[in-house]
Amino acid sequence: MTKLERKPPWLKVPLPKGDNYTEIKSSLREKGLYTVCEEAACPNLSECWAAKTATVMILGGTCTRACKFCNVKTGNPKKWLDLEEPKKTAEMAKIMGLNYMVVTSVDRDDLDDFGASHFAKVVERIRKDSPRTKVEVLIPDFDGEPDHMHTLAKSEPFVIAQNVETVKRLTYPVRDRRAGYEKSLDCLAFYKSHYPHITTKTSLMVGLGETWDELLEAMDDIRKAKVDIITFGQYLRPTQRHLKVERYYKPEEFEELKRIAYQKGFKFVASGPLVRSSYKAADYLKFLNDQGISV
Repeated sequence: MTKLERKPPWLKVPLPKGDNYTEIKSSLREKGLYTVCEEAACPNLSECWAAKTATVMILGGTCTRACKFCNVKTGNPKKWLDLEEPKKTAEMAKIMGLNYMVVTSVDRDDLDDFGASHFAKVVERIRKDSPRTKVEVLIPDFDGEPDHMHTLAKSEPFVIAQNVETVKRLTYPVRDRRAGYEKSLDCLAFYKSHYPHITTKTSLMVGLGETWDELLEAMDDIRKAKVDIITFGQYLRPTQRHLKVERYYKPEEFEELKRIAYQKGFKFVASGPLVRSSYKAADYLKFLNDQGISV
């Protein structure tokens, strides 16, 4: 394969700036709080913060899995937990005046319940201390254990998201062997089956070598699990040791993926070169309000 060209112009965005950004960042630093938006150098940070939306990562910064697309440190946290995290996260929501907060985490296979109860405590504390903030959780699979999934869902997040990440054929080597295409689909189906009032969501990266037909097949599989929301974004290589970008999709191709996804029955779709799992997550809330649906 010929060497891929440099990033196309539609993937270039300005650095975060503005009074709102500076003020919020200063307030968070004073409390020792950090968002995933900053840690991941997300290109959409200013836009999301201006819309009172942010993403926080809990359960530490060391993941027990080693997916080939992710730049998070891999290792064994040895059951370490920050017991103040529920309080700190709720405090972040209040400091930032968030309308919408996405709570995500690393995988924690070292914990007895894979982090499910800690996740639930975070959600419950945010809902208690900042009731106006809608909480979306972007969660690990908790090894597909029903008891652990019930623990998370009973905390009543507004949206439960778990990413399929890529098409079935490319699941390995893209994802860690302990994760899986069918495993994620089964988890998503579980939440919708047992908690039908909670919106479910997943995400697919493109540019890893998948075919168009494989993307369509993945959409069909995801709809069979009755997932409500799907997002599509361009895979970008974090470092030279990660998987190569095989192709950059054009903006019009993302628009076509969105059109097809709506045609297949998804309630809400976000699709674009810079879209990430949590990018403009609050747009779903706006969509519901525009539809006259009270939440």
